[in-house]
Amino acid sequence: MIESIINTTLLILMAITVLSVAGLKNLFSAVILSSLYSFLMATVFVTLDAVDVAMTEASVGAGISTVLFLSSLYLINKNEIKPLKKSIFPLLLSLFISLFLIWGIYGLPDFGDPNAIIHQHVAPRYLEDGSMETGVPNIVTAILASYRGFDTLGEVIVIFTAGVGLMVLLRKNKENKNSNEK
Repeated sequence: MIESIINTTLLILMAITVLSVAGLKNLFSAVILSSLYSFLMATVFVTLDAVDVAMTEASVGAGISTVLFLSSLYLINKNEIKPLKKSIFPLLLSLFISLFLIWGIYGLPDFGDPNAIIHQHVAPRYLEDGSMETGVPNIVTAILASYRGFDTLGEVIVIFTAGVGLMVLLRKNKENKNSNEK
């Protein structure tokens, strides 16, 4: 019961944040609210017991992306530039894709259904044999470190690459400032 209330509250806050971002003209405010959205999404992942995904979302979405966007804003105009010509095509394309995705949702199993097809093949084997095969007592750690090791390595590489890219961009900006001051 309490989990449903927490998840509903978080989803409502996320919807409010998205609608606020869509209506903003100030890019700084949009970046800050996007960071808030990523933090709320990470919190949702924590409530769903997906702590590894939550850490990735918090570090990349709320952390590195925010710093990258803020450093980019330092180099450009802070306000949105209005396009000369308004087109209806992006709106129609968005509506079409949204309707297509909503239609696709009906083919998914119910949320949390233990009898869904995806839970009938590999998950029982992981739960029954995971601790014995890996020697790790915590089943989540056993799955992440042993069975999904390459996936976890990929997440680490994404975070590392984002950090290195951010350092390169910020260093380049600092070098440009130093050369302009001379």
